[in-house]
Amino acid sequence: MGSAGPLVSSVLVVHLLQVWTMAASETQLMLSVGLIEKDVNGDTLWVWCYPSVTAEVRQVLLSKCCLTQDGQDLHCFVFGQFRRTWYYITTVEIQEHTALKKVTHFSIVVTTKDFNPEKYAAFSRVLCRMYIKHGSPVKMMESYIAVLTKGICQSDENGSFLIKNYDIRKAYLAGSVKDVVTQFGMETIILYTALMLKKRIIVHHPRIEVLLEFTRVLPAFTWHRKDWSILHPYVHLTDIELDDLKKFPGYVAGFINPEVGNRADLFDVYVNLPDSTITVSPTAKEAMAMGKVHKDIGQLIVQSAEDADRTDAQVIKDISVKTKEILANLMALADECGNSKITVEGLKQRHFPPATENFLFHLAAAEQLLRI
Repeated sequence: MGSAGPLVSSVLVVHLLQVWTMAASETQLMLSVGLIEKDVNGDTLWVWCYPSVTAEVRQVLLSKCCLTQDGQDLHCFVFGQFRRTWYYITTVEIQEHTALKKVTHFSIVVTTKDFNPEKYAAFSRVLCRMYIKHGSPVKMMESYIAVLTKGICQSDENGSFLIKNYDIRKAYLAGSVKDVVTQFGMETIILYTALMLKKRIIVHHPRIEVLLEFTRVLPAFTWHRKDWSILHPYVHLTDIELDDLKKFPGYVAGFINPEVGNRADLFDVYVNLPDSTITVSPTAKEAMAMGKVHKDIGQLIVQSAEDADRTDAQVIKDISVKTKEILANLMALADECGNSKITVEGLKQRHFPPATENFLFHLAAAEQLLRI
């Protein structure tokens, strides 16, 4: 009996360590919280941050905040990625008499390592209510530290926030693949192919909310990768942001400025959302050449998305099953060629139709299965 005590204790300690490690890995995704204010004179300033961000990052974050953009509508919530850091900006107009006497609007800026708009929108709402009530960033800092260390901040009057309520998979599934297919029909296959081949996709719409909603969905077409790091939903045509974007070999990038349509150096595929058009750049036409294999995949996507009984998650699964089938065939081909790599000769020996051979060649390169 006596020997069971230390054993139970050690098991409990291991369990607690596992729980703490899981909590720590989730909570330590946050990097900073900042505050931007617009005063009664119309001046907008970055007034506070904990722990800190660099001067360059601060300038980019200020440019994303609607309070610094003359004549722009109030955008309650925007998000994006810069230098592999996600940012989430929640903006509030002060409606009644509060502790903030000389402030007309303010924005909470949270920077993190992870993509999860719903999680950080909820957390920011709690922080906003605290700031309106107390008029000091101290309470916000306390809540930030509480979430960072415990994964929770609780407050009767300002609402509670629990980090474990926000599963990353829910963030991945939050957009609507069906809406994309409704807008573009069979042309959706161009987006699917570009994503599979890790091409550069630029999306334009003048309204940031539409841009965010559309672009966040696209990585779901390549669900087998679960890679939302390719997403840059809110980019400006500035040197600092474009230099950052160009570091990525493939991406989905959103722009509100229509001038991006003239920047052929930035895209392989250009999506004009207001016009519902998709353009493939001349330099990408060879890799993106369409054939029967694309038609078959396109029809599968459209049929699945048009089925009123199927949810977005089920449509994503249908696409994923087809993708895995293609990748399994590619892996089998790589094994036949030796060293688990596909060769050009090995592809030609299979006598595929030209468009299929071309697609498999570029897909093998994207999946790092190609031996040159």
